[in-house]
Amino acid sequence: MALTFRLRKHADYQRVYQSSRKQFSKQMTFFVSPREPKAADDSAAPRVGLTVGKVMGKAVDRNRIKRRMREAVRRNIAALQGPIDIVLHPRRSVIDLDFALLDREIAQVFQTIRGQAIKGHFPPPQPDTRGSSPRPRRTAPRTTPPSPPKPTPESCGS
Repeated sequence: MALTFRLRKHADYQRVYQSSRKQFSKQMTFFVSPREPKAADDSAAPRVGLTVGKVMGKAVDRNRIKRRMREAVRRNIAALQGPIDIVLHPRRSVIDLDFALLDREIAQVFQTIRGQAIKGHFPPPQPDTRGSSPRPRRTAPRTTPPSPPKPTPESCGS
């Protein structure tokens, strides 16, 4: 998976999670979100991110899962078109899965995504509002009720 096909920033992952539904396949969960290319340097190619949590095993196991999934994505990325972001979250069973089955599973996920894109099942991309406007202002200034006067030694009458 070339760097141009990878989701890299935390904000991109969060945008995909918030703007899509969780979808399931046999060996993984995936999230899909369309995106608008913001600048001329932002390509219209699909981007794929992988999340492999600590629950999947030790670092050796997690890295092995990611390597195998990156290779399967690299082989099947041509099935996707257009500016779309995908996050793949494998299940633990992927550790012992034969690579041919993993490759077939990712190809099936990509075909499902392509079919949904053709049918128009994705909501339109949300505009990026980070940093575009300041924090919303309050409608009325905060006022606190006046506090009662503190007693002074002269007013106590002692």
